[in-house]
Amino acid sequence: MSMYPGSALPPLRDVIDRHELGAKKALGQHFLLDLNITRKIARLSGLERSETVVEIGPGPGGLTRALLETGADMIAIERDRRCIGALEELKPHYDGRLLLVEDDALIADEPALLALHGVNGTVRLASNLPYNISTELLIKWLKVTPRWWTSMTLMFQKEVGDRILAQPGSKTYGRLSVISQAMSKPEKGFVLPARAFTPAPKIDSIVLNFTPNPDISVDPLLLEKITAAAFSQRRKMLRSSLKAIFGNEVEAKLEEVGIPATRRAEDVPVKGYVKLCELL
Repeated sequence: MSMYPGSALPPLRDVIDRHELGAKKALGQHFLLDLNITRKIARLSGLERSETVVEIGPGPGGLTRALLETGADMIAIERDRRCIGALEELKPHYDGRLLLVEDDALIADEPALLALHGVNGTVRLASNLPYNISTELLIKWLKVTPRWWTSMTLMFQKEVGDRILAQPGSKTYGRLSVISQAMSKPEKGFVLPARAFTPAPKIDSIVLNFTPNPDISVDPLLLEKITAAAFSQRRKMLRSSLKAIFGNEVEAKLEEVGIPATRRAEDVPVKGYVKLCELL
């Protein structure tokens, strides 16, 4: 007997052909079919048998299979109705541990959904994110309180992942870097070449793992407001770019938190922005 309960399932390419699941560019879809890679993502997530995982945009079910192999329960949220039939075929192979929800992840109320289906406590989140809405989804999940996830294991275009992980002083350091690193602890998992996907995107991808950041507590709306002002004119000094928020007191406020008024947005560390939020 195979160690994997889903081993009797048909190959994903057959599922895609039978259900006519050509990836839709408008939905940012790029399917990941290599089970060795999806199992690697599942291992990175740290998912255990006793837990529940939410998957966003499962598509034909490549990552879904690997996550279910861990023995965990799953709630899969899929917007593309074409994929529901293919995902339904997985249910008999995994002892009823798969719940399918047809919904748009951008507007889905995950805490309410979990409560509706009797899931208590926090869960893990895993996804090969649709590239065209990946940052919007990330910010949504980072901002929500109380936090409903213990970890997020997410796939991004590599250039987006680089921005999330960027450090002060680098060209890629910006709003996304600050918000991601203030609201969580993002860590690099591994890089995937474009050829690993069907269809192949134009650039490589990266898997990141996010855990809550217990060292920082900040109002996400204030953080968005301050970083928007600072990075909208990233080559300007902060005494100029933040004047709209702090008015004539801008230099005094910057001095209060130990940031030189002549510093530019890209040179301020994450904790500097957190301190500025505390002033408001």
